[in-house]
Amino acid sequence: MTDVQAESTADQIIAVFDRINEKVDAMRAKRINDPDSLGDKFLKFALPSVAGFVAGKLFTFAWNRSLGRNRKAASQAGAGSFGDGVVDEKESLMMSVLFSALSAAVGAAVSQLSDRGSQAIVDRRHRRRND
Repeated sequence: MTDVQAESTADQIIAVFDRINEKVDAMRAKRINDPDSLGDKFLKFALPSVAGFVAGKLFTFAWNRSLGRNRKAASQAGAGSFGDGVVDEKESLMMSVLFSALSAAVGAAVSQLSDRGSQAIVDRRHRRRND
């Protein structure tokens, strides 16, 4: 009876190793059949990252420039209103939320567009390589 249990345990272990082997073979085939080269993968990573970084910096620069001008003009006009140059709690919170929302929207749009652009560049390279 112990021989039967030992054989069934050995068969179970072999079956587990066979499943692992099949998964490894599938992963190897996927890697070998992947049409993207290392340069393609780098381009698809780097272009959206750099574009998002540059767009974020440009947005921050534009925000600070426009906000700085508005503060100077408002402080000359007088105090007591929204945008008067005196940053109170309400104005600070509203401006922070507005900046965050706009920054996220710009970042998402630039990231999506640059991701599509980098994929289009890679696809064009693949078509030229196959022609």
